[in-house]
Amino acid sequence: MTAPTSTPTGAAAVSGVEPAPRVRLAAERVRLAYGDKVVVDDLDLQLTEGSFTAIVGPNGCGKSTLLRALGRLLRPTGGTVLLDGRAITSTPTREVAKVLGLLPQTPLAPEGLTVADLVARGRHPHQSWLRQWSGDDEAVVTEALTWTDMADLADAPVDALSGGQRQRAWISMALAQGTDLLLLDEPTTYLDLAHQVDVLELVGRLHAELGRTVVVVLHDLNLAARYAERLVAMKDGVLVASGTPAEVLTEQLLADVFELEARVVPDPVTGTPMVVPVRRLRRT
Repeated sequence: MTAPTSTPTGAAAVSGVEPAPRVRLAAERVRLAYGDKVVVDDLDLQLTEGSFTAIVGPNGCGKSTLLRALGRLLRPTGGTVLLDGRAITSTPTREVAKVLGLLPQTPLAPEGLTVADLVARGRHPHQSWLRQWSGDDEAVVTEALTWTDMADLADAPVDALSGGQRQRAWISMALAQGTDLLLLDEPTTYLDLAHQVDVLELVGRLHAELGRTVVVVLHDLNLAARYAERLVAMKDGVLVASGTPAEVLTEQLLADVFELEARVVPDPVTGTPMVVPVRRLRRT
C-alpha cells in the first residue's frame, strides 16, 4: 500500500504564492527639515530584507538627508521611520547599532588610528560592563579584515590609506559591527572609476554572499543600475519613482528628474540600463 503524500498547508501553499519579504526599514509620511527649510516631505518608502536599493536624484534633492533619517542621525519633523516595525527614534541607540550600520559620505577617523583599531570599534555596540572584549570579538575583526582584503593593512594608519582603501576599512568596520542592514552615503565620492567599481563590487558581495540588506546613495546612474536591484528616484524632496533599474531609468524620467536628454541602451556587459547623455535640457 502506498503511503499517503503530505499536502502543504496554509494560505501561501494553497495559493502557490511565496510570502512577501519582511520589511526591515520603512519611512511613513516622513518630513525632514533643517530649521525652517523642509528638505523631504510626506515620503513613504519600504526596504525589504535582503534587498539592494540605490537612491538616485539630482544634487540637493534630499537623498543624503533621507539616508540620515533612515540611519537615526536626523529626527523627522513629521511621520515615522520604522526599524523592524518599531519607531527608530524610540529604539535604544545600542539596539539600533547592533542591526544597522551607516557609513556617512566622508567619515573621519582620529589621527593615527590604525585600520585594526578602526575595525575593532565596530564591536563597541556588543560590549558592556558584563561583556568585555573577548576572543570572539578578535575573531570577528580578523574575519572582517580578511573578507575585505584589508588584513595586510591592519597596522597601517587610516589617514595614510588611499581613498579606495579607506572606504574598504570603513566597510570592514561595518562588517565587524555585525549588522545586517548597511546604509552607505555616496561611498564612491572622490574615487577614480577603478576604485568606484572596486568598492561597489565589495558591497555587492556583502549583499549576494552574506545576505546584507543594502541601501546606497549614488550619483552615477550607470553604476547604480549595474549593482542595485532596485532604484528609488527623488526630486525636490519627493520620491518620484521606484522599481527595477529598467523600470526607473527611462528617457522620460531622465528628462523630468535630471533635466537631461539621454538615450537608454543595454549595458554591453551586464544588460542593465545604461544612460548615454545627449544634452542638458533648459527649463523655461
